[in-house]
Amino acid sequence: MLKEQIEAVLDEVRPTLLADGGNVELVDVTDDGVVSVKLVGACSTCPMATVTLKMGIERALMEKIPSVTEVVQVR
Repeated sequence: MLKEQIEAVLDEVRPTLLADGGNVELVDVTDDGVVSVKLVGACSTCPMATVTLKMGIERALMEKIPSVTEVVQVR
């Protein structure tokens, strides 16, 4: 159920990423609330990817899902 909640929040931020030629994929969620995502498309090589990850994706997930403790990028 947690993965479905995370996907729903990611669906909310996807339009912004898609507008710039990128996207995000959910890779894994640990029991302690660490969400692993993969930035794809233009997002994978963008110099602002860390800002997008922390200020966009992580913030949205942590605001809407209290059990999320961190979002990390995997390649």
